[in-house]
Amino acid sequence: MTFEKVALVGSQSESAQEALVGLKERYETVAPKDADVIVALGGDGFMLETMHRNMRYGLPIYGMNRGTVGFLLNEYNEDALVERVNRAQVANLRPLLVTAVGDSGSEQTARAINEVALLRQTRQAANVRIIIDGKPRIEKLICDGVLLATPAGSTAYNLSAHGPILPIGSGVLALTPISAFRPRRWRGAILPRAASVTFEILDYYKRPVSATADMTEFRHVESVTVREDTETEIKLLFDPEQNLEDRILNEQFIP
Repeated sequence: MTFEKVALVGSQSESAQEALVGLKERYETVAPKDADVIVALGGDGFMLETMHRNMRYGLPIYGMNRGTVGFLLNEYNEDALVERVNRAQVANLRPLLVTAVGDSGSEQTARAINEVALLRQTRQAANVRIIIDGKPRIEKLICDGVLLATPAGSTAYNLSAHGPILPIGSGVLALTPISAFRPRRWRGAILPRAASVTFEILDYYKRPVSATADMTEFRHVESVTVREDTETEIKLLFDPEQNLEDRILNEQFIP
């Protein structure tokens, strides 16, 4: 595929806005709705927002770092932008589809590219039953929370919670407890990406729990069901020398 119509978007940070002005002076650009590729300028948070905003359109996204870490982005360089985009390698991601049922019985949905995290809302630990493909695997997890991470998100919150780093093409998800009290020795599990995972909140009226799907939060949930969204695909573009597979692999060897 050859990309010709480029759309530029940027975060509100000063460095991203300066880059946006500079690139628009050098290159002919179009609105995102008319583009065949989006170039995003900002940090990882803005890149995640851009993926969510454009998920339904299926446009490839090429990010350039004007933030801090820049794990999901390429290095910033104004030169040969169109050429870089066209020689970039594609990383295909599938988000998680999240269905949350509130304590009032209301049902809401969202998608998560990185992870779905359940967290206690008060001083009391959460009590969570974990059901995988209809079979209860843990009757009561007493914890601060629990999360389900994709390979793309395995180096983020999941890694901070001592979960495993997952290669991008591994076809699995990381189920990771957050400060588990009981079962005391349970350190999580690796699940096939086709698994359907349901978290039932025990004593939800007394021990309330919130659920977040990337940037979307649901408060006072009674249950949360998560499965891979097989109908949605996100295409990220990376310079050949900075591809996402290598970045995630390298994370396993950082002391």
